[in-house]
Amino acid sequence: MPELPEVEVVRRGLERWVSGRTIDAVEVRHPRAIRRHTAGAADFAARLKGLRLGTARRRGKYLWIPVTGGGPAAQTAAEGIPPVVTPSVTHGLAILAHLGMSGQLLVQPQDAADEKHLRIRVRFADDLATELRFVDQRTFGGLSLHDTVPGDADLLPDVIAHIARDPLDPAFDDAAFHDALRRRRTTVKRALLDQTLISGVGNIYADEALWRSKLHYERPTATFTRPRTAELLGHVRDVMNAALAVGGTSFDSLYVNVNGESGYFERSLDAYGREDEPCRRCGTPIRRRPWMNRSSYFCPRCQRPPRA
Repeated sequence: MPELPEVEVVRRGLERWVSGRTIDAVEVRHPRAIRRHTAGAADFAARLKGLRLGTARRRGKYLWIPVTGGGPAAQTAAEGIPPVVTPSVTHGLAILAHLGMSGQLLVQPQDAADEKHLRIRVRFADDLATELRFVDQRTFGGLSLHDTVPGDADLLPDVIAHIARDPLDPAFDDAAFHDALRRRRTTVKRALLDQTLISGVGNIYADEALWRSKLHYERPTATFTRPRTAELLGHVRDVMNAALAVGGTSFDSLYVNVNGESGYFERSLDAYGREDEPCRRCGTPIRRRPWMNRSSYFCPRCQRPPRA
């Protein structure tokens, strides 16, 4: 499932290519793609027609685009690239995108052949000759329209109001995170994957940050000191920024950016997916262990398990 760096790459693409554009028509080609929009496909398409897209936003793994009332978009294309516009958003609605395991938001030429797993098409009322497509092979993801939290500066959809800020958010509170970490009395990897505690971290980047921190995934959170928590957060941020710099992690063709390009961070992974390969610090073979219907990858020498 895409984690923070992959979703941020998609968000940046949407900000560049669709912000400020007005929706002309929406075509829903598979009902599962709008199953979180409980009013159904016809309502989804009808309510979006004529609305103008704001700047795409993200919290952790969650991506949304605020929308405002319709009207013709004042669009001019410079060298084929639409200008980034941040309209004043007062409509109180946002399109929430859930990518699931294989969801892709692609900006494609209008005359490009339809993808095999095209689920939703969004056409725009301008002359840029591109459209937004939601493609999803496994149909675990989808789009939905939601009210935003009243008074929230980020125009957060109300259905994800419980999601914590992510470690790359300037408003993330390191001290509050440490206090919450100690109170949870759980283990460190479970805490990193708890989206109500810290958002955006999934299995891949948790394993990578723990390897960099020399921490075993079962380390109790009650044992963390403030300096140890600060060190862990530093490694979480470092690994995510490194992944962002190369477009995220793509193990297959399912995760791509809005132009259909894959990320390359899998070539730099130190722990995840490297079972039996030598640890890049000490040479000990990396091990994989089943963990919560997933796998945890770690170095048995550098990341010693906690004492019973």
